[in-house]
Amino acid sequence: MAMGQVQPKLIIHGGAGSSLRSKGGVEAVRRSLHAVVEAVYPELVTGAAASTVVVQACQLLEDDPRFNSGTGSVLQSDGQIRMSASLMEGMAQRFSGVINVSRVKNPIFLAQFLQDSHDRILSDYGSIELLRELGIPSYDPLTELRLQEWIQERRGNFEHEMAGVVAEKELVADASAGRGTIGVVVLDSEGRLAAGTSTGGKGFERIGRVSDSAMPAGNYATAYAGVSCTGIGEDIIDECLAARIVVRVTDGMAIEQAFQRSFQEADQHNRDFGQSGLTTPGDRWANIGLAC
Repeated sequence: MAMGQVQPKLIIHGGAGSSLRSKGGVEAVRRSLHAVVEAVYPELVTGAAASTVVVQACQLLEDDPRFNSGTGSVLQSDGQIRMSASLMEGMAQRFSGVINVSRVKNPIFLAQFLQDSHDRILSDYGSIELLRELGIPSYDPLTELRLQEWIQERRGNFEHEMAGVVAEKELVADASAGRGTIGVVVLDSEGRLAAGTSTGGKGFERIGRVSDSAMPAGNYATAYAGVSCTGIGEDIIDECLAARIVVRVTDGMAIEQAFQRSFQEADQHNRDFGQSGLTTPGDRWANIGLAC
């Protein structure tokens, strides 16, 4: 490693709160996560930029049907998949993302393209138009497992027209799909940080519900820290969790302390989430943090 460079770091998560049984068990999940690390970490070692590696890792996780993002995303209450994803480049402090996009294989690719756009966050209609502009073919991320989960949970739960349906959270608390996101935080050899988060949502939620994953509340980075969150999106949004932690670290708090304080505050409101993060090397900052 050349003088002045730092040891690159990579941290990934496959979502908090979702059933490992539906994913094939804990060992299967670990193998999937390890495969992603093994595929993208060599890119970091050879000098790839943090944001590039974040996108590569997110894409691999979106392509794995075990995780609730991209292929294998859960369905909202009307039986439609609506995915959200975001990317934040810490050095430029630039956030981009897509909200409730339906017919795309890798939402993180759209977030990557929007990094250089004047309009950096698009909703479902704007995302569809962007797909057409980029010539990206339409893709159905539905899997048979997710369809069957939705059919089982819908059965007997609703008497309304589907256009006005509201999913009752307590009715699906034990659903095998559950909630969760995928997330990646990277520190590259030049000391640059980036974070990416992608999700299919909670599953069975109200039509058009938006997760935290396309907001700075769930995915945020500066030149000093990057955080990706997972769990109940509304809880993460209420705490503005990722941005709160990153700001604390940027102001000089060690990441472990920032995590601990944020969780103590959230416990007062019975929040349900997890988070992962990285910081730049230095006496004032720890290098890695995990909390759930």
